[in-house]
Amino acid sequence: MFDFFDGKKKVVIGMVHIGALPGTPLYDEKGGMNTLIQKAAMDLEALQDGGVDAVMFGNENDRPYSLRAPVGSVAAMSAVVSFLTNRIQLPFGVNYLWDPVASVAIAAATGAKFVREIFTGVYASDMGLWVPDCDGALKARRDLGVRNLKLLFNINAEFAAPLDTRPLGLRARSAVFSSLADAILVSGPITGQPTEQSALTEVAEAVKDVPVFANTGVNLDNVADVLSVADGCIVGTHFKVGGNTWNAVDPARVRAFMEKVATLR
Repeated sequence: MFDFFDGKKKVVIGMVHIGALPGTPLYDEKGGMNTLIQKAAMDLEALQDGGVDAVMFGNENDRPYSLRAPVGSVAAMSAVVSFLTNRIQLPFGVNYLWDPVASVAIAAATGAKFVREIFTGVYASDMGLWVPDCDGALKARRDLGVRNLKLLFNINAEFAAPLDTRPLGLRARSAVFSSLADAILVSGPITGQPTEQSALTEVAEAVKDVPVFANTGVNLDNVADVLSVADGCIVGTHFKVGGNTWNAVDPARVRAFMEKVATLR
């Protein structure tokens, strides 16, 4: 596991879903950047108080999604995260959907420890033909002077179907070997939906040298099964009020989940 987790086992990363950023269709012009920062700060506080091991900032609200980040949105997300860095007490990461180079750039600007993205593969998706720029992202990590930034490779994209017909375990091994993945993430078909346990097991058995995380759909009912296989999980939707992705983080849900995780470590 990564050194910034201080040897913790079965790591839980909680999501701070930033509101829609400037330049995107759902952006709240009236509330502006102040509202984005205030809501993100509240979610950050709830996650930290609830005992998660790390947090990750993402732009899930920038629907419909784009495969190339607008410059203004990259600047706005960097500003939100930077404004909150003095309140962050845990290792943190960033993820700009669905642009790996932009995600690395935001990480470099904010001091993030890790990035989550789709780095490899070819997909038919809601956004059209999806061909990520893994090479560009790793070169950006080098050129921006953040060689220690960890890259978490989501290998089965939500909202998409892979055109690569290789078994998932082989794609995971390939991503580690040929594309230098620091960790492998396994997802369900859409945000908040769990991955098949068999898929998670397949990847964990295929990849021994890097951590494997469940990326979507982990909840109080399935976390024991998930962590019996995975090294950790990323949790967003389950931590929200009513289990709704677009609601605020519910502190009680976070505490209950982390109490359960404590019994599994």
